[in-house]
Amino acid sequence: MSKSQVKQKEAAGEAEAQRPIVNDFTLVVATVNGSGSQTSNLALVRAFFRMGIPVCGKNLFPSNIQGLPTWYTIRVNAKGYTANKLKADLLVAMNMATFRDDLQDLKQGGVCFYDDRLAEPADRPDVIFYPIPLRDLVNEADPPKQLREYVANMAYVGVLTEILQIDNEEIRSALDTHFGGRETSVALNMKMIDLAASWARDNLPKRDPYRVERMPRDEEHLLVDGNTAAALGAIYGGVTVASWYPITPASSLAETLEYYLPHLRSDPETGKATYAVVQAEDELAAIGMAVGAGWVGARAMTSTSGPGISLMSEFAGLAFIAEIPIVIWDVQRMGPSTGLPTRTSQGDVLILRFLSHGDTRHTLLIPAAPHECFEFGWRAFDLAERFQTPVFVLSDLDLGMNQWVSKPFQYPDVDMDRGKVLSAEDLEKLGDFGRYRDIDGDGIAPRTLPGTDHPLAAFFTRGTGHDERAIYSEKAQDWDANIERLWRKLENVRDALPAPVVQRMDHADVGIIAFGSTDPAILEAREYLSDEGLATDYLRIRAIPFSETVEDFIQEHEVVYVVEMNTDGQMHQLLQLEWPALATKLVSLTKNNGVPLDADWTFEAVRSAEEQRHER
Repeated sequence: MSKSQVKQKEAAGEAEAQRPIVNDFTLVVATVNGSGSQTSNLALVRAFFRMGIPVCGKNLFPSNIQGLPTWYTIRVNAKGYTANKLKADLLVAMNMATFRDDLQDLKQGGVCFYDDRLAEPADRPDVIFYPIPLRDLVNEADPPKQLREYVANMAYVGVLTEILQIDNEEIRSALDTHFGGRETSVALNMKMIDLAASWARDNLPKRDPYRVERMPRDEEHLLVDGNTAAALGAIYGGVTVASWYPITPASSLAETLEYYLPHLRSDPETGKATYAVVQAEDELAAIGMAVGAGWVGARAMTSTSGPGISLMSEFAGLAFIAEIPIVIWDVQRMGPSTGLPTRTSQGDVLILRFLSHGDTRHTLLIPAAPHECFEFGWRAFDLAERFQTPVFVLSDLDLGMNQWVSKPFQYPDVDMDRGKVLSAEDLEKLGDFGRYRDIDGDGIAPRTLPGTDHPLAAFFTRGTGHDERAIYSEKAQDWDANIERLWRKLENVRDALPAPVVQRMDHADVGIIAFGSTDPAILEAREYLSDEGLATDYLRIRAIPFSETVEDFIQEHEVVYVVEMNTDGQMHQLLQLEWPALATKLVSLTKNNGVPLDADWTFEAVRSAEEQRHER
């Protein structure tokens, strides 16, 4: 290349660098866990949301209490893409220990805002650096001594507000929400933000192309995490007993119940609670309490993560064979064993499907967004009571704890379904009652609730072998009859579950199956694949057992890629087990490193697999 060509290329590059990039970037804030940066990061996310810009905020944090590195990723995208990105466009570097490594995750030509006490590296000449005089700004703001570290984080909010042209009033509004309207707290933080913004205006000429612009906002949309949505769904579904034991990343679900239930479910006349939330001594006790409450007619639930699921195994089997309705939320994290407590995964698919001893087959609901967490929060109770069985809801850390723009929550559009519960009048008309007797052939035996005022109402529920009157039995014919009835009942579950979501493109002979929080990455990757000339159809599984729609989808396509965040392709295995004759059509694509799935990996995985398929 001649010198003139080099100059022309450099000039073209500079022109490209100056072209505004509006509402399209990924920002990573690298700080130290426990330094209070969460308030600053949430203020930014809320401000973008209130400006009408599609946004998602993901927290990648260590499992210790304080001192280790933490990263908060904010993706802003006018098209609505919210999946994780491997390379950031902008970096806020506030952690000396990770500064150099964080820079390596910044894309070519990216932008770095950094505490000016850190030495600017010389090995990234492509990066635009903006130093922030953090100590000087904090001294000038002069916050109370005990709050200096927390308020200091607002300095980068102020600089970003100026450089990216974020609406200052939306930042103030976001802080007002965060501090519950406490003006003193808002003013303290806004003082630092305004100081930093003013300093940036005077000292940092803008050299990067990134900025934001207000977009039309759907006022009905929400900014919310999946655990909050799940708790609200459970409340609207009539939860009366929730027993739990703290575990990341599920704890905030129960904590949200504790926050909202006093406001929404206290008796209006007496003020007394019409519910019970019990923090048990461990997960064994938590599910045990839920099983007992479900037996006596409460809408009972518990919430946990993978290690808690392991401990709940025996009680889950008891509830399955004794036919006691309960709801169990599993907010997945990395395993095995106690795994990585603060990293996301989809590795509990197989254990939940067959949890406990013998031939258990559990019913699973799998939400992919907060509005589905809300819906499945109430629908799970209806399904558990109609079919008298445990219902598991399979979420994960990414969906449960991170911030998502959500469709509005829909109030339950059907009456509460308590299933086949016999009253005293019903028993009087029947004249006879057997707890596990199938009257109408659908496998679901009517139940009575303890306290029903009729001599026939009483029964012992049993986890051991029993006949249709719940009397202990080791007779082979009684065991066979009971299991055959249970399997008949569970077959009927299929048609009552949420149907899969299918999205098609013209002339697609390639299918993709996925589930849960990988949905945004799949949707974005399909756009990239389409741009490359590869049309794909997409089916998102929302429940197990699978519906016939899943089987039809597999049959319709030459190949179906099953994309999931675990190592062994657990959903892929379940599909092959369900339809062995279709097994060769299914190809497993997995990624399992604790980080939410991204569209770039998904695009490359499908594209490479297609190249290999056509080379064979």
